[in-house]
Amino acid sequence: MEIHQVQYFMALCQTLNFTRAADACGVTQPSLTKAIKKLEDEMGGPLFRRERGLTHLSDLGRLMRPHLEAVFNASEMARHQAESWRKLDRSPLRVGLMCTIGPGRMVEFLKRVRREIPNVEVTLKDAPGREVVRLLMEGELDVAFVGLPDLPDRCDHDLLYRERYTVAFAPGHRFEAMDRVPYKELHGEEYLSRLNCEYPDHFSALGVPDTVDVRVCYATEREDWVQALILAGMGCAVMPEFLPILPGIATRVIVEPEISREIRLVMVSGRRHSPALRSFAALAKRHPWVAGG
Repeated sequence: MEIHQVQYFMALCQTLNFTRAADACGVTQPSLTKAIKKLEDEMGGPLFRRERGLTHLSDLGRLMRPHLEAVFNASEMARHQAESWRKLDRSPLRVGLMCTIGPGRMVEFLKRVRREIPNVEVTLKDAPGREVVRLLMEGELDVAFVGLPDLPDRCDHDLLYRERYTVAFAPGHRFEAMDRVPYKELHGEEYLSRLNCEYPDHFSALGVPDTVDVRVCYATEREDWVQALILAGMGCAVMPEFLPILPGIATRVIVEPEISREIRLVMVSGRRHSPALRSFAALAKRHPWVAGG
């Protein structure tokens, strides 16, 4: 069974006239008649009866009509959605976002996406960095914002911005008297562990031994819990500098060594990119990220 046969069948159901049905479909009457005959052969019997110049559905035709109508409607919906995809009309886009990337730098960009590519429907999926990359590689995401020190070879990536790592603490902490905090000063500090933090990966990438030993008091994936505990004076934590910070929390850049991460736009090399994805990626690459937060 072919779609054009179903289309001809539906037109003939509407007109009950082979000539008018052929005109409605933009084909000759012999072409339409031949297609209907082939469909009848596939169905195992006549779908229409011709009696004294009148055409009407046979019993088999009436039985098949709702099924063929469903096939026709589904094909029309698929065609419409494909056309919308080509024209960027209601085009879905699945965007992965590493959960430690704060909205500060993203909000202005997403506002711009809404303004300049209004018909793209963006779904944001936030997860730990390695999980975001896995979902991207498995085709569950179209594009991702990632700040890991290493990426799979199949990834195409463009640098968007860099951000340094800081130590966050409550007012009155000894770090408050320092303009910058040498990494060794964290030794022995009561520490709140952000379980999804990529700082250890970036530190390891330097290839230098980590001799700092902190006293972990609490560990959680929740950024809001970490910051609430910091405000309560229960410890300090390492955070990227553009992560939104609750009022009252102080931060200092970590030095000796200074560690930073690069936030990159990541896609999978070799995949066919939709018009929506191409427009989204082009906008991300020219967006002023450093000035946008």
